[in-house]
Amino acid sequence: MLILAIDCALDACATAVLDSDSDIVVASETRIMTRGHAEALMPLIARVMDNAAVEFSGIDRIAVTVGPGSFTGLRVGIAAARGIALAAAKPAVGLTTLAGLAAPYIAQDDNAPVLAAIDARHDHVYMQMFGPGGRTLVAPRIAPLREAVRAATRGPAHIVGSAAALVAAAWPDNEPPPASVDPRGAPDISWIARLGAAAASGEDLPTPLYLRPPDAQPQAAARLPRR
Repeated sequence: MLILAIDCALDACATAVLDSDSDIVVASETRIMTRGHAEALMPLIARVMDNAAVEFSGIDRIAVTVGPGSFTGLRVGIAAARGIALAAAKPAVGLTTLAGLAAPYIAQDDNAPVLAAIDARHDHVYMQMFGPGGRTLVAPRIAPLREAVRAATRGPAHIVGSAAALVAAAWPDNEPPPASVDPRGAPDISWIARLGAAAASGEDLPTPLYLRPPDAQPQAAARLPRR
């Protein structure tokens, strides 16, 4: 099965084509960036598809990150995935960025706990805690930093994501140190593709996972009065 994976929810714009039968990444490209995803994504997808020598009709499934992450970035990625899926009449699946961050650690040792943590600012993180077998111990949520620290110290866990250094810096002195600290800003696109291959494919198209409302709110004072 050929999987087209797309991720621009966090600090990268990335896409890949994976042959899941052989677990070979046929082509991929990742650009580290915090803005400009809308302009970069479609040319990037076109290059990867050319390098993979495959048409959209030859893709079996599209996988895309749905959040948590940048409100703009994840909407760009989801819109692209939905558009390609509709045009090519192919299924699309959504994966969380938290699962994508944790996946390589779970694959390496599925007995070790993993905390995926993304900086949500103001001493809060987006987090998900994984236990043996990749089982979710703490569901995706936005939480105070101290809650993420408390969850990770039960392992001690591998910590991965843009908030990993924050969690490590707040680690209690009387606790064993984390198993590892990986402050990467975005998941590896090849793991988004692998998760997409393993995910159950339904009829519903991917939708955003925000976990909190946007920071920008409409200004009521600026609204025009109705007649």
